[in-house]
Amino acid sequence: MTATGVKQTRAMLERFGERATSLAAWSALYAQVAVPAPPVWGLRFVFYWRYSDADRQDPATSRGWQIGRAHAVTAGAGVIMREVSDRGVPREVPWARRPGASELLKAVADPHRDFDAIVVGSHERAFCGNQFSLVAPVLAHYGVQLWLPELGGVVDPRIATVEDLLDQLGILARREITLKRSRALGSMEYAVRELHRFMGGRPNYGYVFIDVAPHPNRRLGCRGITLQQLSPHPETSQVVIWMFQARLQGHSYRRIARALNDTAIPCPSAADPDRNTHRTGQAWTDGVVREILTNPVYTGYGVWGRERTERVLADPSNPALGYRKIRRRTTPDQWTFSNGPTHPALVSEQDFLTVQSLRAQPNPVQHSYQLTGMLACAVCGRRMEGAWSHGNPAYRCRHGHTSTTTPDPEAPGNTFIRERDLLARLPLLHTHLKPARPPARRTKAPATQAANTPKSSTNTAITAQSTSPNPEEVIDYLRQRALVLTYDSRTRTLEANSTPPARVTV
Repeated sequence: MTATGVKQTRAMLERFGERATSLAAWSALYAQVAVPAPPVWGLRFVFYWRYSDADRQDPATSRGWQIGRAHAVTAGAGVIMREVSDRGVPREVPWARRPGASELLKAVADPHRDFDAIVVGSHERAFCGNQFSLVAPVLAHYGVQLWLPELGGVVDPRIATVEDLLDQLGILARREITLKRSRALGSMEYAVRELHRFMGGRPNYGYVFIDVAPHPNRRLGCRGITLQQLSPHPETSQVVIWMFQARLQGHSYRRIARALNDTAIPCPSAADPDRNTHRTGQAWTDGVVREILTNPVYTGYGVWGRERTERVLADPSNPALGYRKIRRRTTPDQWTFSNGPTHPALVSEQDFLTVQSLRAQPNPVQHSYQLTGMLACAVCGRRMEGAWSHGNPAYRCRHGHTSTTTPDPEAPGNTFIRERDLLARLPLLHTHLKPARPPARRTKAPATQAANTPKSSTNTAITAQSTSPNPEEVIDYLRQRALVLTYDSRTRTLEANSTPPARVTV
């Protein structure tokens, strides 16, 4: 209560105290005065509603039944001034991370807000788990009421059992999500393993969808939805067959990708650009080739669960912000395979296993580079990579070119520099990096001190002051200050991004 409200309450108590005949009557009068009555026009409400999946929920009907319940619970108590919504946001996301709810919490803290209370159309749509216990204290602190249809009106924090009841509703809301997720995953796993159905979003490269049977769900079947199966694509399937044959002949992923690019065969994202708008579709890469050659779906068996959604803390230092979902690859022992073939195979099971056993022999010799990660190319701005040359460490930059594509004759040539040439210039570069020091003032030493100072000691001190650091010390100096060296092959200069920049000729 504000200071003005306290003065008004005291003045009214003084008038009512004259009529009070007992302490009980006096305290009852205080309760009537301390609780401010709503304005004659009623409370000003903000209606909050939410839906999570636009593909399975109609936003218009979802809002309709929620605002209908909100009008029913606030009838005669006020008017809904405006509405705040979170569209496409799961209920597991806390209010602090919901776009609409977070803005509503900021408005609650505004003393000049345009509402007195918040009304929701459904507790399950607004809260999940312990979210109510995190939001309710904030609303109570700023004097904003919360109205719920499940309670038939306002949430009264003075009733001790109300918070327990709403916590139970939050647990039930979270349990509903857990049960639905568990049932859906179990049903999909069984459908792949036992019923040989395809469970995926899009056909794999080399396949297309064909209709095989009406949908077992009568309602979906009446709408014309059918079960689909993979069938070889007349063109791209031959590309997949050739890729497995080339790999069996000992060709590397990069060599296969380069052969596909040289023959101008469209990569998967270019062959189906409508469903790959997020990709450039420029050329084949060794990663795309590896993804195809390691996918067991080309053996004719159904595979499900190669990726899964995991929930991790959005902020480990603040668990109240809840979890966020990320997609992660799984290992083959976590995949689900069908008990038998589900579609035509493009490679035999034995050939597929042979391809998986092919591995490049690791180089037992390990090379070390002293300037790894701190040397950049002035031509293209990329970091230069280590390249062992004639038994000596060196650095090169191919300006984004890889062995999966044919070199562009108009592109600049590769940048190359030996490590020993760079290390030899680092001490000189360090002299430009060191801040300038004012010359030391020479003072005349007393005659007795000069006479007692050995000549050899003076020469040793001068030698120690004039010694320059070795390259290893300069590298440590650069790494401690996160400085990057840029080599320009056109001018053969080495520059450090210090303030001001320091440059030497190599």
